[in-house]
Amino acid sequence: MHEAQATRKAVSHQSGGALAFAALIVGNIALAFGPWFVRLSDVGPVAAAFWRISLATPLLLALAVMTGGRPIASARGLGWVLAGSGLLFAGDLASWHVGILHTKLANATLFGNAATFVFPLYGFLVARAWPTRMQGAALGLAAIGAALLMGRSYQLAPENLLGDLMCLFAGILYAGYFILMARARTSMAPLPALGLSSATAALPLLVAALLLGERIMPGVWTPLVALSLLSQVIGQGLMIYALGKFSPLVIGLALLTQPVVAATVGWLAYGETLGIADVIGAILVAIALVLVRIAPERRVATS
Repeated sequence: MHEAQATRKAVSHQSGGALAFAALIVGNIALAFGPWFVRLSDVGPVAAAFWRISLATPLLLALAVMTGGRPIASARGLGWVLAGSGLLFAGDLASWHVGILHTKLANATLFGNAATFVFPLYGFLVARAWPTRMQGAALGLAAIGAALLMGRSYQLAPENLLGDLMCLFAGILYAGYFILMARARTSMAPLPALGLSSATAALPLLVAALLLGERIMPGVWTPLVALSLLSQVIGQGLMIYALGKFSPLVIGLALLTQPVVAATVGWLAYGETLGIADVIGAILVAIALVLVRIAPERRVATS
């Protein structure tokens, strides 16, 4: 009786352990290399997205079956959720990959992860996953860090605006994808959920690439295979795993790992120089990630 009454009170705990948090960070680091592989490929940007999905989907579904998953059976009642998430992801990748070619790697990754703030907003308003004070402080630091990462690049290169807008639109679609995949993860394991969602994204991407008149067949497969394995299988696979372990706020803030890594890749591969603002922004993002990791998450039981 006393225990039943106690469950109505607000309780605080960290929903994911150290291993899940490590998976979340490693997944974001892997995803941050995606724009580089898109630039290295010799096909159109939307065609690159098609190959990312098409090469990864059979492997994801095979891994799901090998690890004891039953993709079709476990998706019962979630068909529209998985189909919707696949369509949103296709739109996200198409917009993002086009934007990558018209802006800097750091900008593309930062704007492409607008879900950093959109997905937590969904958590606050719809899922009622309200932040603690420490989490609120982490969100504020992350916002300042993101502004610093983006601001200097835009001031020095306003011609990046078109690419930035394409990537921003992609980031909004990415947030919608996360919302639907979070629903799927309430009853599905990560590999079957990701495999089936990816399967629905392939055809729309192929159609879009054909309509845009892009080159589809590559002369060199290495960048596309790397894009598929690192971004979709490893990066997105770890992200969808973590999606079932953490609140939207934690997932959203962890996305800011990507522009920090992408800025470093852009600096090393293309000489996209880093300034003091970029460094300070990266430090603030790192502090925000530490704060959100050690902060307990507020949950309200509904017994």
